[in-house]
Amino acid sequence: MSTPKAPINAVRALSIDAVQAANSGHPGMPLGTAPMAVELFANHLKHNPANPDWPNRDRFVLSAGHGSMLLYSLLHLFGYGLTLDDLKQFRQLDSKTPGHPEYGHTIGVETTTGPLGQGLATAVGMAMAEAHLGAVYNEENFPVVDHHTFVICGDGDLMEGVSGEASSLAGHLKLGKLIVLYDSNSITIEGGTDLAFSEDVAKRYEAYGWQVLTVHDGEDTAAIGKAIEAAKAETARPTMIKVTTVIGYGSPKAGTAATHGSPLGADGVAATKRALGIDSDEPFFVSDEAKQWFAASREEHGQAEAVWNDLFARYEAAHPDKARAYVAALKNELPDLDDEALYSIGGKAATRQLSGQVLNHLAGKIPSLIGGSADLSPSNNSEIKGADSFTADNYAGRNFHFGVREFAMAAAGNGMALHGGVRPYVATFFIFSDYMKAAMRLSALMKARLIYILTHDSIGVGEDGPTHEPIEQLAMLRSLPGMTVYRPADGKETAAAYRHALENDGPTCLVLTRQSLPDISGSVDGTLKGAYVISDDKDPDLMLLASGSEVSLCLDAAELLRKDGTKVRVVSVPSMEVFEAQTDEYKDSVMPPSLTKRFAVEAAATMPWYRYVGLNGGVHGIDRFGASAPGNLLFEAYGFTKENIADKARALLKK
Repeated sequence: MSTPKAPINAVRALSIDAVQAANSGHPGMPLGTAPMAVELFANHLKHNPANPDWPNRDRFVLSAGHGSMLLYSLLHLFGYGLTLDDLKQFRQLDSKTPGHPEYGHTIGVETTTGPLGQGLATAVGMAMAEAHLGAVYNEENFPVVDHHTFVICGDGDLMEGVSGEASSLAGHLKLGKLIVLYDSNSITIEGGTDLAFSEDVAKRYEAYGWQVLTVHDGEDTAAIGKAIEAAKAETARPTMIKVTTVIGYGSPKAGTAATHGSPLGADGVAATKRALGIDSDEPFFVSDEAKQWFAASREEHGQAEAVWNDLFARYEAAHPDKARAYVAALKNELPDLDDEALYSIGGKAATRQLSGQVLNHLAGKIPSLIGGSADLSPSNNSEIKGADSFTADNYAGRNFHFGVREFAMAAAGNGMALHGGVRPYVATFFIFSDYMKAAMRLSALMKARLIYILTHDSIGVGEDGPTHEPIEQLAMLRSLPGMTVYRPADGKETAAAYRHALENDGPTCLVLTRQSLPDISGSVDGTLKGAYVISDDKDPDLMLLASGSEVSLCLDAAELLRKDGTKVRVVSVPSMEVFEAQTDEYKDSVMPPSLTKRFAVEAAATMPWYRYVGLNGGVHGIDRFGASAPGNLLFEAYGFTKENIADKARALLKK
């Protein structure tokens, strides 16, 4: 049965009117994809507009985020609380309808999209979370976790490498509840896709292990609906539905790049509405027929949650322990972590090894803590010992294997965090944060509770050489608004960093060493405040500041300086972001404004430290690339010795 034209055209008209009112936006994609979107939302998507956060709803991701007015029109018409006035404020300051969909900003938006390819990759993570939770919590006759993840993507999404990485993983994992509708309109900003894109997408996805279905006419909602149902019936493979559409359908410039990213103009809007058979030229007009149709659809969708609520009540009665655990996981409730045992983890060791011990302690307390590495878990120490692997044959496993796919791993980690019910972490070498940066940026933008375990944090990597030795990465991550970066110096600092990460309302990076470090008896409370005094003399002449592996170096240098009669304060700064969030009183107690002779030490780019050392201070770091040699020799060659730090501090005191 076909979806009527009136509701489809209502979505189209609202979309082009909003773009025209803003004099900015992308009218072509909503015009072309409105039929598949309305068909999906009305007849196949399990959702309740009255409760957008219902746990067992289907997830919908508009990966082609530039077509955001398509989503906003749907959210308005299906009753999510987005008003007509909100649509009229499209792309305006402080509006609920920004240029690209933003998670946490607009009701009903499941993830921030816009950078192409990431929406699809994030959806893979959502499907992974659903599969895991279903395997852990479902019981016979009680499928309390049972929903699909739907995506609408475009040609641009499928050109981006991250979508290929994630789709390959999804096929390998046989994520049968992942369904992608591919808006195949053969147009990009520069013109036809044949300028740069001539592969057979269907064959590529078949090679990934996907079911591929084809709808040759994007206006044929009956065929689209039939394909969606066939996709839902295929449980062993994710499905791509390739739908041939016309970008800018109905407009004078239909089928051309001119409709991609520019308003149609007043005359173009009017001509488009005439071509679509819309009787009124009034902006933001919705016909009575369309209003009635959407109202009836809203009423039907409210029933889905009611059915689930009844199922869950019976599940609680039959399996109370599992039900309590599931609710606790959804609420992100933390159990007693046994702080005494947690903070006793220590000794001389690399912080990556200490991290592994902390992670496993926490995994024993938090069943929802899951994650894995991009093929580096033995090096990252990121495996949950004794737990199974998450595979196509065992979705209950807690150890995830992302393969050598760092970007897709981070994007999928975002999806897992946004889905809810799990506390995900992802791990790789710190240098490969470069590969993940775009997804890490979205983590911060969305406040996704994702933990990044980033090991091999400096020239201490050694023989692998400059390609694997981070230099500028710390500065990069610290510059991301909303990203919390911890570089701990010992076991207590590492454990406290994890504690903060679990309570943090946003993403956290744990930057960890390859090489062993001494146990400096770090402060848990100080670490939770971002910085603290670890060694001090009365009325100090000089302050040494450091993070991670250089804290112990500064402690050793301080002892040399004290032999000269110099009074020294040593400050450990495991997290600049956390420290900056403290009161001025606390910050001044750690770094008194009167103590202007300050010297910072970190085996990374020097730039972030000038905010603390000021005009009268100095920094010893690395503002060039590393080299291939044993790590201990590199530290010596690059001046990271107690003697050199002491000498530089003495020189600073003489200025």
